[in-house]
Amino acid sequence: MEELRERPGPPWRRWVERTGRGPAWRSALLVAVFTQIGAGWAAHVQSGRVALDGSARLLLLIGPALLVVRHRYPVAVAYGVSVVTLVYVGAGYPYGPVFLSLALACFAAVVAGHRRAAWGAVGLFWAGHLLIGHWLYRWLPPAGDGPAPWTQEVGVTAWVLAVLAVAELVRVRREQWVRERAERAAAERRRVDEERLRIARELHDVLAHSISVINVQAGVGLALLDSDPEQARTALATIKAASKEALGEVRQVLDTLRSPGEAPRSPAPGLDRLPELVGQAAAAGLAVEVSVEGEARALPPGVDLAAFRILQEALTNVVRHSGSRTARIRLTWQPQAVELRVDDDGPATGGTPGGGNGLVGMRERASALGGTVEAGPRPDGGFRVIAVLPPKADAFKEDP
Repeated sequence: MEELRERPGPPWRRWVERTGRGPAWRSALLVAVFTQIGAGWAAHVQSGRVALDGSARLLLLIGPALLVVRHRYPVAVAYGVSVVTLVYVGAGYPYGPVFLSLALACFAAVVAGHRRAAWGAVGLFWAGHLLIGHWLYRWLPPAGDGPAPWTQEVGVTAWVLAVLAVAELVRVRREQWVRERAERAAAERRRVDEERLRIARELHDVLAHSISVINVQAGVGLALLDSDPEQARTALATIKAASKEALGEVRQVLDTLRSPGEAPRSPAPGLDRLPELVGQAAAAGLAVEVSVEGEARALPPGVDLAAFRILQEALTNVVRHSGSRTARIRLTWQPQAVELRVDDDGPATGGTPGGGNGLVGMRERASALGGTVEAGPRPDGGFRVIAVLPPKADAFKEDP
């Protein structure tokens, strides 16, 4: 079985797929260092804000510290970082990369599937920032500060929406790639199951037919060993030929397991081997009459193999389950199908003809090609199998 291979994607696909799965402390440490340095630079630029002190440095560390557990507790971290950021802004400290922790916390929540929590945390910060900038500023530091300009609120809103939009994009792409990977894995499993079913059918058809012939001839040999040694020798020769052919076909099937993808060393059997199949049935004591109606034509390998196996299984059922020593095969070549018909006169012995896996296998073979198989007792006590196969493998299949 070939290994599943990932389809090539954009360069950032690996980063998107690894988001939320790698070690969180590395990015948290990077954010902490960047926030401390960036806040110091912002303090020099924003002279009207409260100078950085120990409390400010502590708040700048709490946000990145919470990010360490953002993959395990995304909801709590998103709200916690939102509150810490509001406290920092409400204390009048300089604006700067303090918002980076909130962005990563909300990003992690969205990617983890907690979209409402992310929107709630962002909404909490946005509403708190509005209250601080347009109402609570009278009682909060720095002293003498006025209301925040509305352009600043527009910038904060745009920043919030951009963070959430990127997070949603990452989440959607990850879900899409997960679905594609699951679909490819399911398709690969279906191919494996179909191949396993095909091999099981081949082995069943080969072994059931050959072992039935061997079983019948072994009984004949044992019965005639003393009274008619020459006939017993003929039965043993038939057993040898049937077992040799079965071993060859089984080896061919197993070779496809050992070397998948390689061409088979010998062609698959088809209707051109019908005389050989009739001869094997004759060796098992079954006289087979063959009639053909219509003009014969070449069939695709899959249809040809299915036709051969269906006839082989039908004759095997006659040998094993019918008291009749005569079977009739009729091939009818129709414009849009080939009909295979096998009749015996019965009566049934040793179980119901087609009552095991043989009839199921015949129907599955025909159904896989768009054909049908009908089997059942006849009114006069015999048994009949009728298979209709299309001349092309997709003749009866509907368009997807």
